[in-house]
Amino acid sequence: MKASDKIDQLIAGISDWRGKTLDLVRKAILETDPEIIEEWKWMGSPVWSRDGIIAVGNAHKDKVKLTFEHGARLPDPEKLFNAGLEGNQRRAIDFFEGDTVDGPVLKNLIRAAVEYNQDRAGKKAAKKAPRKGPAAKAVKAKKR
Repeated sequence: MKASDKIDQLIAGISDWRGKTLDLVRKAILETDPEIIEEWKWMGSPVWSRDGIIAVGNAHKDKVKLTFEHGARLPDPEKLFNAGLEGNQRRAIDFFEGDTVDGPVLKNLIRAAVEYNQDRAGKKAAKKAPRKGPAAKAVKAKKR
């Protein structure tokens, strides 16, 4: 079964406000960028990725948690992050009953996460790129 089908089943199985909220969050994420991939990891968590993990979504007893993998490095001018603020990598948004999902603002945060992942992927690729010029010859000579 595809990850998107598992996420459909998860959302359908949550008949209260948490299912509706998780569905709204998912729609905002998928509408932001058509290249975002849905995955199913860690024994039942929806994960959204593009050039690395963007966010993980979970429905808990009293909230829906959307955890951004590199949230600590993302701009958050609208102050969406309200959980995990003490960490140096992840940040989360906890949605509680009665909270609204502000699609446009959430999409801005998702775009920032995609850009961060792409910048990181570009830097990793640049480090692995073959060297050229005199410096490369010196490195090759040193290895011999």
